[in-house]
Amino acid sequence: MRALWQRLTKFDAFWCQNWHRRSSQYWLMQRGFAIISRLGDGIFWYALIAFFVLFDGLDGTRAGLHMLATSVVGLALYKSLKHGTKRERPCNAGIGIHAVVAPLDRYSFPSGHTLHAVAFSTVALFHYPHLAWLLVPFTLLIAASRVVLGLHYPSDVIVASGLGLGLGYGSLKLFT
Repeated sequence: MRALWQRLTKFDAFWCQNWHRRSSQYWLMQRGFAIISRLGDGIFWYALIAFFVLFDGLDGTRAGLHMLATSVVGLALYKSLKHGTKRERPCNAGIGIHAVVAPLDRYSFPSGHTLHAVAFSTVALFHYPHLAWLLVPFTLLIAASRVVLGLHYPSDVIVASGLGLGLGYGSLKLFT
């Protein structure tokens, strides 16, 4: 198992270095990804929940509470995985990658931003499918930003996407 993890880390490091090196040539692109990532800290999602509540009454409140309940489970899940795996972030792994923004915590696996973005989008799109034009690209940009900014390996984002999708769909089974 350890050999598999080492091969995955080597593969991840290659792609992470590649994305990071290419994006570092474009300061404006990195700044854009930094803004997207910052919005993914929670600002965008909580504003979206408030928007639902303010403009869609009881249905918006149900959707917002559904998203918040999913968030609580997602937070517990990703924190337990991060502290269980203790995978160092690419910017701390000595592979020539520098964080463009400060990480919110120490470990890399899985990406909490991506997990929450996918879970929130899954739930929000169930309630408001007409928002796909906004939420799908935003979620993809959050996921990409985590690698471009030197904070996560591609596998951190891929696994977090699967976890977020599973969490989102699982919550739909429970709450709808």
